[in-house]
Amino acid sequence: MKSTSLVLLIILSTFGCKDDTEITPPTDENQPTAYYFPPSSGIWETTLPETLGWNADSLSALYSNLENNDTRAFLVLKDGKIVLEKYWGRTLLNDADFDANKMWYWASAAKTLTAFTIGKMEESGSLSLTDKSSIHLGEGWTSLTKEQEDKITVWNQLTMTSGLDDGITNPDDTTSGNLQYKADAGTRWAYHNAPYTILEQVVSNAGSVKFDEYFDLVLSDKINMTGFWQWTGDNHLYLSNARSAARYGLLMLNNGVWGEDQLINKEFIDRAISPSQELNKSYGYLWWLNGSESYRLPQSQFLFPGKLLPKAPNDVYSAMGKNGQYVSISPSNGLVVIRMGENPSDALVPLLYLDDIWGRLMNAME
Repeated sequence: MKSTSLVLLIILSTFGCKDDTEITPPTDENQPTAYYFPPSSGIWETTLPETLGWNADSLSALYSNLENNDTRAFLVLKDGKIVLEKYWGRTLLNDADFDANKMWYWASAAKTLTAFTIGKMEESGSLSLTDKSSIHLGEGWTSLTKEQEDKITVWNQLTMTSGLDDGITNPDDTTSGNLQYKADAGTRWAYHNAPYTILEQVVSNAGSVKFDEYFDLVLSDKINMTGFWQWTGDNHLYLSNARSAARYGLLMLNNGVWGEDQLINKEFIDRAISPSQELNKSYGYLWWLNGSESYRLPQSQFLFPGKLLPKAPNDVYSAMGKNGQYVSISPSNGLVVIRMGENPSDALVPLLYLDDIWGRLMNAME
């Protein structure tokens, strides 16, 4: 992500978010927790942290840490209600204070939004994850031989196992000449943006619809997100306010149900947030998963022992993006954690800072 291009994205950063209320409880009899769902407009109900027994001193230390690490937005939901919500700093254009109405980019956390659209396409019968990608992209979408290319499926693109070379000069470039052979599909895990980005073409071609319009139809409009997609170079970035990210996290927490509406099959959600392959058991369908015995990271083939986020609950799964953009969810605690802001580290997937946030939050909850 190039900071110079981000300025172009914030022309709409003053879009108003819909203040959010009124309880719409889920009706799924199998749902163990009755989650609160915010209305499309109005007040989003809150729960005071002290009523949950959360420690005020620990929360104060958490807030100081977030501010010192250039955080812009931090929001925590408990069973759907807002418990913590803080904003700091300035907008990307530095033309206003950052607040609940301001937009910020998701970076690679938005990969999970694309995964959602793939799941809806699968549900509609327009594609199968086992489809050869060339069915939807046409032969020659890579520089591989036909035999090599035919081994790449939609599932491989969704799980970072395409086998395409992530070590090239520009791993974001989606032109066919830049999509080069490294290994047979399914035999190597590597975090590679280009094959992911092309999933949007898969959605568009499979459904004969523009990706942005389909996203709005099946997800954004359904849960009243306030955001937009913007191309910057080779990357298609999503921007929204923090509460829209929280809406998405709440939808995931409730297994794809929003209020009384099942927006996507629970079976797809289960697959998306479970280990998708054996090469990196801490990776689902573009979601990062905690609690497995090992993990791999971008730009490395090393298999690290232990779980991804040692300080976080084992069941946490996260959408993570460069510069510390997080949608992180713990079903066992009924928590959705949102962080947007500037760079806490140079990593493509800054998991250390997310682990620190979870550690501080769990300490406050003790």
